[in-house]
Amino acid sequence: MTTLLSAEGLTLACGRTEIVHDVDFELCEGEVVAILGPNGAGKSTLLAGLAGRLRPKRGAVTAHGRVALAQQAGALAARTARANVEVALAWWGVPAGDRRERATHALAQVGAADLARQHVNTMSGGQRRRVHLARSMALRADVLMLDEPFTALDLGTRDALLDDVSGPLRSSARAVVLVLHDRSEAWALADRVMVMMSGKVVADAAPDQLLAAPPSSEVARFIGFTGHVRDGEGQILVRPAHVVLDPNGRYAGTVTRRVSMEDAVRLDVSCDQGQLQVVVPAPGAEVGESVRLSLTGGTRFAETIEP
Repeated sequence: MTTLLSAEGLTLACGRTEIVHDVDFELCEGEVVAILGPNGAGKSTLLAGLAGRLRPKRGAVTAHGRVALAQQAGALAARTARANVEVALAWWGVPAGDRRERATHALAQVGAADLARQHVNTMSGGQRRRVHLARSMALRADVLMLDEPFTALDLGTRDALLDDVSGPLRSSARAVVLVLHDRSEAWALADRVMVMMSGKVVADAAPDQLLAAPPSSEVARFIGFTGHVRDGEGQILVRPAHVVLDPNGRYAGTVTRRVSMEDAVRLDVSCDQGQLQVVVPAPGAEVGESVRLSLTGGTRFAETIEP
């Protein structure tokens, strides 16, 4: 595959404070890469550095083709949706005769064809976000970078937008890098997931590989390994999907919390060996009830977590 963007030893700073430390990165055509991490990890700073918006303190970025960066909250002009996309194309240098067709196509790609003639001042937040994404898609950049494109949307609006753009984002001739806040967005969209913590890339793998074998307990806990049990060789970290109610299970515990979900209940269970969470059909067990649990998966680490 052709490499469209690469970085070597990339270190980025704000003033004298280093934000991103010594990142090596390679992006090939056709890839969709998601960057995850806690607040303040340096995700948006890394994106700006990769896009050429921020000069490296050390290291270098090499781009083979045009790179477009869509900021998290792009301001729209007080015009129609299509006019907003056409203005972006004009700034990008697209000939006037091509702008209308490209703008119309991009709006259709993000499920906003019916908004073409609507003024942005009359749009909802979700509709405005679609127009913002359409501007980016219309550029047809070799590398498209999106900074938290689904943030601040209600759940239904976000899910609908995810469904609509997951296909159009993919192209064999383009690569996409997304900074995302929600892990489920990364699992839905990305071929690779990079996890950043304290300005460093601490994991870089396909989503299924990352879930199967997180490289550290810190990464495991970040990506949803919320339960842990101690054994003679350290600890096993597990996701709720790894835990089942089993009357003959190895782990005996007491339900300490019930959390109602859309179609199920999550039980927090305290056992002698640690803390586990399990998702079961409603109504599930009550707080204070004794249960037994078995594990169907998980990842072992040498260190232990004290109760």
